[in-house]
Amino acid sequence: MSWICPKCDRELPKPAQPHYCARVSLDSLFAGRPPELVLVFDRILAEVADWDEVLVGTTPNCIVFTRRLTFLVVRPMKKELDLKFYSEVAHPEKPFLKSVALGNKFENHIRIALLDDLQPALFRYMRESYQLL
Repeated sequence: MSWICPKCDRELPKPAQPHYCARVSLDSLFAGRPPELVLVFDRILAEVADWDEVLVGTTPNCIVFTRRLTFLVVRPMKKELDLKFYSEVAHPEKPFLKSVALGNKFENHIRIALLDDLQPALFRYMRESYQLL
Protein backbone atom coordinates (compact mmCIF):
# COMPACT_ATOMS: atom_id res chain seq x y z
CA MET A 1 0.00 0.00 0.00
CA SER A 2 1.44 3.39 -0.93
CA TRP A 3 1.39 6.60 1.07
CA ILE A 4 1.02 10.21 -0.14
CA CYS A 5 3.12 12.83 1.61
CA PRO A 6 0.79 15.59 2.84
CA LYS A 7 3.45 18.28 2.23
CA CYS A 8 4.56 17.50 -1.32
CA ASP A 9 1.82 15.14 -2.60
CA ARG A 10 4.47 12.63 -3.67
CA GLU A 11 3.32 9.00 -3.63
CA LEU A 12 5.75 6.77 -1.75
CA PRO A 13 5.89 3.02 -1.06
CA LYS A 14 5.45 3.31 2.73
CA PRO A 15 4.29 5.84 5.35
CA ALA A 16 6.79 8.51 6.42
CA GLN A 17 9.42 7.18 4.00
CA PRO A 18 12.42 9.55 3.82
CA HIS A 19 12.37 11.53 0.58
CA TYR A 20 13.15 14.92 -0.94
CA CYS A 21 10.02 16.79 0.07
CA ALA A 22 9.30 19.41 -2.59
CA ARG A 23 6.71 19.88 -5.30
CA VAL A 24 8.46 19.59 -8.66
CA SER A 25 6.72 19.40 -12.01
CA LEU A 26 7.92 16.95 -14.61
CA ASP A 27 7.84 19.72 -17.23
CA SER A 28 10.30 21.82 -15.21
CA LEU A 29 12.88 19.01 -15.38
CA PHE A 30 12.77 19.06 -19.18
CA ALA A 31 12.68 22.85 -19.67
CA GLY A 32 15.34 23.91 -22.16
CA ARG A 33 16.20 20.31 -23.06
CA PRO A 34 16.02 18.87 -26.61
CA PRO A 35 12.53 17.63 -27.53
CA GLU A 36 13.93 14.16 -28.28
CA LEU A 37 14.81 13.75 -24.59
CA VAL A 38 11.14 14.13 -23.74
CA LEU A 39 10.28 11.42 -26.29
CA VAL A 40 12.95 9.12 -24.85
CA PHE A 41 11.66 9.67 -21.33
CA ASP A 42 8.04 9.15 -22.43
CA ARG A 43 9.02 5.80 -23.96
CA ILE A 44 10.73 4.73 -20.70
CA LEU A 45 7.76 5.91 -18.67
CA ALA A 46 5.29 4.04 -20.90
CA GLU A 47 7.20 0.80 -20.41
CA VAL A 48 8.11 0.99 -16.73
CA ALA A 49 5.05 2.65 -15.21
CA ASP A 50 2.90 -0.37 -16.12
CA TRP A 51 4.96 -2.78 -14.00
CA ASP A 52 3.26 -3.86 -10.75
CA GLU A 53 3.46 -1.45 -7.81
CA VAL A 54 5.65 1.14 -9.58
CA LEU A 55 5.47 4.67 -8.23
CA VAL A 56 6.92 7.64 -10.10
CA GLY A 57 8.05 10.79 -8.29
CA THR A 58 9.97 13.93 -9.13
CA THR A 59 12.73 15.74 -7.27
CA PRO A 60 14.45 18.98 -8.29
CA ASN A 61 17.00 17.01 -10.36
CA CYS A 62 15.47 13.71 -11.40
CA ILE A 63 12.55 11.34 -11.81
CA VAL A 64 12.53 8.45 -9.36
CA PHE A 65 10.88 5.08 -10.00
CA THR A 66 10.21 3.01 -6.89
CA ARG A 67 8.70 -0.31 -6.02
CA ARG A 68 9.59 -1.03 -2.41
CA LEU A 69 12.81 0.92 -2.95
CA THR A 70 14.17 3.03 -5.78
CA PHE A 71 15.07 0.87 -8.77
CA LEU A 72 15.49 3.51 -11.50
CA VAL A 73 16.49 7.16 -11.51
CA VAL A 74 16.28 9.25 -14.69
CA ARG A 75 18.21 12.52 -14.54
CA PRO A 76 17.67 14.93 -17.44
CA MET A 77 20.97 16.54 -18.38
CA LYS A 78 21.67 19.22 -20.95
CA LYS A 79 21.69 16.89 -23.99
CA GLU A 80 21.08 13.41 -22.59
CA LEU A 81 19.40 11.38 -19.87
CA ASP A 82 21.45 9.72 -17.16
CA LEU A 83 19.80 6.42 -16.21
CA LYS A 84 20.77 4.89 -12.87
CA PHE A 85 19.67 1.37 -11.96
CA TYR A 86 20.91 -1.65 -10.02
CA SER A 87 22.19 -5.15 -10.78
CA GLU A 88 23.63 -8.20 -9.05
CA VAL A 89 26.81 -8.07 -11.16
CA ALA A 90 29.13 -5.31 -12.36
CA HIS A 91 28.77 -4.03 -15.93
CA PRO A 92 32.16 -2.52 -16.85
CA GLU A 93 31.49 -2.63 -20.62
CA LYS A 94 29.86 -0.08 -22.90
CA PRO A 95 27.18 1.28 -23.01
CA PHE A 96 27.64 1.50 -19.23
CA LEU A 97 29.29 4.74 -18.15
CA LYS A 98 30.03 3.34 -14.70
CA SER A 99 29.18 0.38 -12.51
CA VAL A 100 29.99 0.77 -8.80
CA ALA A 101 29.63 -1.72 -5.95
CA LEU A 102 26.99 -0.64 -3.45
CA GLY A 103 26.52 -3.19 -0.67
CA ASN A 104 25.50 -6.49 -2.25
CA LYS A 105 24.54 -4.92 -5.59
CA PHE A 106 25.95 -2.60 -8.24
CA GLU A 107 24.81 0.90 -9.17
CA ASN A 108 24.99 1.38 -12.94
CA HIS A 109 24.78 4.46 -15.15
CA ILE A 110 24.01 4.70 -18.85
CA ARG A 111 23.50 7.93 -20.77
CA ILE A 112 21.14 8.11 -23.71
CA ALA A 113 19.95 10.90 -25.97
CA LEU A 114 18.02 9.33 -28.83
CA LEU A 115 15.06 7.02 -29.27
CA ASP A 116 17.40 4.68 -31.14
CA ASP A 117 19.41 4.32 -27.90
CA LEU A 118 16.44 2.53 -26.30
CA GLN A 119 17.40 -1.02 -27.18
CA PRO A 120 15.60 -4.07 -25.70
CA ALA A 121 18.67 -4.86 -23.57
CA LEU A 122 18.27 -1.52 -21.77
CA PHE A 123 14.72 -2.40 -20.73
CA ARG A 124 15.98 -5.82 -19.55
CA TYR A 125 18.51 -4.04 -17.29
CA MET A 126 15.74 -1.84 -15.88
CA ARG A 127 13.56 -4.89 -15.29
CA GLU A 128 16.42 -6.67 -13.53
CA SER A 129 16.79 -3.67 -11.22
CA TYR A 130 13.03 -3.70 -10.55
CA GLN A 131 13.10 -7.40 -9.69
CA LEU A 132 16.26 -7.07 -7.56
CA LEU A 133 14.60 -4.73 -5.08
